[in-house]
Amino acid sequence: MNPSRRTFLQTSATLAATLPLLRLPALGATPAPATPAASAADPARGLLFDPADLPRMRANLDLPRLAEVKAKLLGVNFAAETRFLRDELRLNNHVADFLRAWQVLETCSFAYAVYGDRRHLDVALLALERLCDYKRWDYFLEGGKDTIGLQRAPEATIAALYALDWLRDAVPAALRQRVEDKVLHEGAPACYRTLYGMQHPDRVRGWGFDPEDDYAFRFDLSRWPIILNSTNLKVIPTCGLGFAGLWFHGRHPDAAKWLDLSRQSARAFSVMYGTDGAYEEGVGYWGYTTLHMAMLAEAVYRRLGLDDRTLVNYPGTIRYALSLAMPCGGAAITDPNAQRPYNATPKGNYVPALDIVNFSDAGIGMDVSVAAWVGLAAQDPLSNYVAKHTGSLKQLHAAVWYRADAPEQAPGPEMLDVRLSNDWIVSRTGWGPDDTVVALRSGGPSNHEHADRNSVIFKAHGERLFSDPFRAGYSPKIPRWLLRQTQAHTALLIDGHGHQYHDGREGTNSSWANATVVDHRTGPSWMTVTSDATEAYALVDPDVLLVTRTLVFLKPEVLVIADHVKLRQAKPVQIRFQVFNDDGRGEAAVTDATFRISRPLASAQAVVAGSSAIVLRQARLALEDETVFPFVEAAFAAATEHVILTVATAAPATSAHGIATIDRAGTTWRIGGTHRDHAIKATLTFDATNRPTLTL
Repeated sequence: MNPSRRTFLQTSATLAATLPLLRLPALGATPAPATPAASAADPARGLLFDPADLPRMRANLDLPRLAEVKAKLLGVNFAAETRFLRDELRLNNHVADFLRAWQVLETCSFAYAVYGDRRHLDVALLALERLCDYKRWDYFLEGGKDTIGLQRAPEATIAALYALDWLRDAVPAALRQRVEDKVLHEGAPACYRTLYGMQHPDRVRGWGFDPEDDYAFRFDLSRWPIILNSTNLKVIPTCGLGFAGLWFHGRHPDAAKWLDLSRQSARAFSVMYGTDGAYEEGVGYWGYTTLHMAMLAEAVYRRLGLDDRTLVNYPGTIRYALSLAMPCGGAAITDPNAQRPYNATPKGNYVPALDIVNFSDAGIGMDVSVAAWVGLAAQDPLSNYVAKHTGSLKQLHAAVWYRADAPEQAPGPEMLDVRLSNDWIVSRTGWGPDDTVVALRSGGPSNHEHADRNSVIFKAHGERLFSDPFRAGYSPKIPRWLLRQTQAHTALLIDGHGHQYHDGREGTNSSWANATVVDHRTGPSWMTVTSDATEAYALVDPDVLLVTRTLVFLKPEVLVIADHVKLRQAKPVQIRFQVFNDDGRGEAAVTDATFRISRPLASAQAVVAGSSAIVLRQARLALEDETVFPFVEAAFAAATEHVILTVATAAPATSAHGIATIDRAGTTWRIGGTHRDHAIKATLTFDATNRPTLTL
């Protein structure tokens, strides 16, 4: 990296960390980070914790909030893991077996440090031995012969060095030497090679898959040094290489070079967060990425006193995560795919209390382990609140960073209506399962995105009413790739087609589809937003002149969706409303111009009207799967201009809906009626500005 580029990135990162939260309101000024005494830095300190921290960690693990972490530590099946490591581990399988090996290593090493159970130590030592038996620590190569480390090599490097740190003298000298040699000659070089290639893609000698690995899903990696430079897969080797640099600091001639490139890469990546802390890959990858940014910053600060803890607006990024929390009610839903071998489909049980606004490959819940670190490092009471009350704490790090007595502050009313810097919109009535949440996916392309511009999520009374699918496939070879398409979202189709998206040959990378919020306003009991996705649709249909979607959220239970389409040639348009049915309990029914979506705890009822003839139908996605994906579709006859209004109301399952009406006079549409003792009254006028005028 040349000096001018480095200076620019350093300046940008510092500026991003000091700017106020853009669009996303903070609870007062963002607090300054804590500044521990310089004497706290010591190359001999633990990478994550010191022995003196163990009593507090044990106390944390006894708290209900840390129950999931404690269950992981104490729930190790020693016989099964020993059998797996000794007899079943496949040395040509990295995606599943190598992953399981380093995860077992990390869990058992941490458990032994905390509880001192010899059985944990025995499994950890065996895992170290078996990781060293692998010829390579990742299944990607440069030039057909040199390992590059995108995930497995850096993950194993981190886990191995954590294990040496936590187990201390319990690791025999010969094994310690073997592990260090493996990190020196396989783990660290693989991470360095990866980051160097991202920094200098013109010098890469071709990335590809290791032909000896049995990974079944192959992609075109020719552009990956460029594509992955702005994704989570840059941060993992950044952290792994930094750990190697710290571990061998003063002991190996390459350690300083490794640490320098690691910190350069962290600074370069920090600008991928918005100035408000927003992260475009979705909240699931946010947790994974931000945790590794924090792990590196904490280890560097602890060992060398170098402070990289403000590269990102960390208090802001916790607010980003909080804004995407969407707790629902009801019982957990088991994932039928959870126990199957890797099949390019995300796994995980759906827990309603942990539900999220799941734009993109967001996962099924939100891990906020890093919030405890932010609360401590930035002295931020809201981050402490999130660590205590939002999402889940699943990572071992939470046992170290959590402070039960940390001052906390709940989110205030200023966070009920949020426009994130990536143009995602979230409006809500509160933070409980019974509260209403409306979310709109505007904004640009991103890694792990779906073809979901202008799509909507509508949740109320504990239920997803207009949904976004979970567990979309990561490979075009599998049927669930369909769940990435516009057709599988609560979104608009033109003549049956969605907006531009790629074919998956390079993986789950960005498309070219862009949408932009052109209007966003809020009031005491309402929110309105207009998003323009013309560009995204015009990329695949040159007849597209305009595609906008306007939401009017009349709190607490009425949502108006207004779609405006202009075309050079007359074409039909369809609007889809997806039903959440992962438990088989989602239902849809249509009658004339009205439809209802029902879930066990709540229902949505909607009336639809348009400027051309309408046909409502109930259908399901053409997907061979255990889960049936029903939807309601409103289809409109061919025209060169479409104005379509949907007025939806939400109600508990035991309550009746009111009556909503839509009347048209020229370009003006009047919405009226009542619903559960609330009047419905709004007017939308569509004129030459292409932005409807709202009157309430």
